[in-house]
Amino acid sequence: MGGGHSTEPEPEPVLLPVPWRTLPEYNLDNLEFVKSYKPHNKEATQLRILLHGPNHAGKSSFINSVESVLQGRVTDRAATDAISGMSFTKNYKTHKIQKDPERYYSFVFNDVMGLEDNTDCGVCEEDLNLALRGHVKEYYKFNPHSHLTENDQEYNSSPTLADKVHILVSVVSADSLTLLKKDVVRKMRNIRLAASEMGIPQLAIITKVDEACPEAAKNMNNIYKSKLLKEKVDKLHNLLGLSRNRIFLVKNYNSELETNDAIDAPILLALKQMLHSGEDFLNNL
Repeated sequence: MGGGHSTEPEPEPVLLPVPWRTLPEYNLDNLEFVKSYKPHNKEATQLRILLHGPNHAGKSSFINSVESVLQGRVTDRAATDAISGMSFTKNYKTHKIQKDPERYYSFVFNDVMGLEDNTDCGVCEEDLNLALRGHVKEYYKFNPHSHLTENDQEYNSSPTLADKVHILVSVVSADSLTLLKKDVVRKMRNIRLAASEMGIPQLAIITKVDEACPEAAKNMNNIYKSKLLKEKVDKLHNLLGLSRNRIFLVKNYNSELETNDAIDAPILLALKQMLHSGEDFLNNL
């Protein structure tokens, strides 16, 4: 018999020939911008960034990763838990990052209990809406069964601009993005809409890109060449309605013992955009 050509389709390329977004190389300009940032609005002594999303999305790990980039060493001050199926964050806490022995950086993170599709678990939407407005006091313990009220001692009845959230960041993991429950997506959209009504800017980070894409695991410089990760960004864009240029890819520090430029660069890129967006919000008030 004559040898005919195979009719099997060729596998789709894992990496695109041209990056679908330019990832700037790690450079001192981005690092220096972050290190020197201070809000111009004197009523806000620090820019407040609220992270929210489903359980195990990597919210606390992102805070640790930002601190690792700025300290030049891997840190783990924001508690995480890779085993429990429930949210490890129980209290509303402000995470500050030490700049030197006497000062902190001029931005802070607030991490919250994860969102779940079960009404008996996860953070209440009402608590997140109150946090956006600055009504939630430090160390308030989240209760999935009831939200904070004006009668509670943890309720801040007179929030200052510094107490309020200046940018909302949705956090999801690349390896579980397609498994997000409809109720979790609905809650995330509701929180986004609440923030929009207050004029609070929003963006999103997709974590654990190395676990979802083998090419990213090999080389972090491939993240914006990855067809698979582009599909993840498109998916999140369709779910939450965020513009694609407001969605960033990162790998958090987890197994590494030392920091490196390839992991630092995407984290710095996302953080710089958070600071720019939050600063615009403060200046527009």
